[in-house]
Amino acid sequence: MSLPHPPRTGGRILVDQLAAHGVETVFGVPGESYLDVLDALHDGPVRMVVCRHEGGAGYMAEASAKLTGRPGVCFTTRGPGAANALVALHTAHQDATPLVLFVGLVPRGHTGRAAFQEFDLRGTFGAHAKLVETVEDAARIPEFTARAFAVAASGRPGPVVVGLPEDMLTDTARVPDAAPLPIPEGAVSADQLIRLEGLLEDAHRPLVLLGGSRWTDRARADVRAWAEEWSLPLAVDFRCQDLVAEECEVFAGQLGYGRSDALAQRVRTADLLVCVGASPGDVATDGYTLLAPAEAQAEGRRIVQVLPEAQPPGTLHHAELALLASPEAFGIAVAHLKPSGPGPVDWTKVTEADRAAHLDYREPVHNDEPLDLGAVFATLDARLPSGTVITFGAGNHAIWAQRFLGYGDGRRQLGPRNGSMGYGIPAAVAAGIVHPERQVVSVAGDGCFLMNGQELATAVAEGGTPLILVIDNGTYGTIRKHQEMHYPGRVSGTDLANPDFAAYARAFGAHGETVTTTEEFAPALERCLTGGKAALIALRPAEGRLTPDTTVASLREEAHRD
Repeated sequence: MSLPHPPRTGGRILVDQLAAHGVETVFGVPGESYLDVLDALHDGPVRMVVCRHEGGAGYMAEASAKLTGRPGVCFTTRGPGAANALVALHTAHQDATPLVLFVGLVPRGHTGRAAFQEFDLRGTFGAHAKLVETVEDAARIPEFTARAFAVAASGRPGPVVVGLPEDMLTDTARVPDAAPLPIPEGAVSADQLIRLEGLLEDAHRPLVLLGGSRWTDRARADVRAWAEEWSLPLAVDFRCQDLVAEECEVFAGQLGYGRSDALAQRVRTADLLVCVGASPGDVATDGYTLLAPAEAQAEGRRIVQVLPEAQPPGTLHHAELALLASPEAFGIAVAHLKPSGPGPVDWTKVTEADRAAHLDYREPVHNDEPLDLGAVFATLDARLPSGTVITFGAGNHAIWAQRFLGYGDGRRQLGPRNGSMGYGIPAAVAAGIVHPERQVVSVAGDGCFLMNGQELATAVAEGGTPLILVIDNGTYGTIRKHQEMHYPGRVSGTDLANPDFAAYARAFGAHGETVTTTEEFAPALERCLTGGKAALIALRPAEGRLTPDTTVASLREEAHRD
């Protein structure tokens, strides 16, 4: 006869349930609405990382999920605290990242009375979450938690929000923990493999596009082996560069913002597009212009779509073959699919040209300014060890990190595909916690950095050693670029008055330096990488430098010619 389960508070049940689901770390900002959870974390098996803003905590949870493939976990308090975390939920929603946000709520007897910090959980998060639920009974915490983790990770992953009334967490219950629920992988049938093989053999200019989430090491390896066997050029969606190692001989580059013109042209001319993990969305197709539906039909283009869930709503491009499978299930299915002919496939020369165009685009762009950022990133790329995690937020600064840093040799890339500023620093903190043995580098713009620069305090408190590069050009560069293209010379709302970023870093206990010339960078980099503490280098390019290829002056000259 089994012994009855001992009584536990709701907070203790929840922490035990997190441990049962393999959670090692949670991120959050404390609140009185979930004090019993904090108490259970005090001597529990789960680590609590205390952050300086709920948006930063949410980003850390999202970034940790990208690195581990398991749902990230964030805790916030009710009302304002929960609202601050919404930016991370939007990121998880658009990036297909599994995330579970636990929100402390007002006591159950206070709901509907305009209580202090009361808010509508479902109304606030319903548009951005796969599931929003409130636990009213402590005995059902295991059930709700297991469901939250399964929903967040299954199909197209995304965020789930679970509300925790304050008084429910202090209730006691006798209840067993719930085991994690299985996550379906999908599959590719034998008939579907035959159809895929037929489409490949009929093609002359195929292109494979990889994106989305749920990519395991095995999925990466199997899909790469299949592509190399067939000499299929591999492109990746926006900020998915770590899905294919840079040294892969069929890797053709990244689509989306900062992509090469050569790769965009290949999308236009592809007669077979195999999309694995993500649909060809607006960013990858330049606002749907690279795959205009009428042109595709006229040219006989065919699309194969491989997704872990049914075709998303609003799909613009008709799929000749739709496969319901995760990247790993697809990789297992195609790993042993061989071309039928004895010699090379028809498009081998096309793939070689794609690869050459990508390598040419990766070459650093130099200038004769005092600080040559092309040389800076070439030096950085050569110096970083294998397994480095590279993070960034949103803005023109990310182009240098995307274009001139190679994502081979086990390097990982953490960037928000929803274009969310302020992501890079919290992501770097999370990366250092998930992989303390790895070097972490965050490339930030001056505008992006200060949106969550306070999380440098979290890095220092947790013993993290990220290196942060801040491109300090005194402007919201992306918007300034559009402004100069459409309203040349009429600067409005884009200038920034910046602090001394190196001094800012030192105030948190990190190492800080300012670099104004190319020659200063390599010694500064060495001091930062060997100093054993978090470090920041403020890079001050010439006035008007916006991207590797663009300055304010060049945009105005172009506008004047037009």
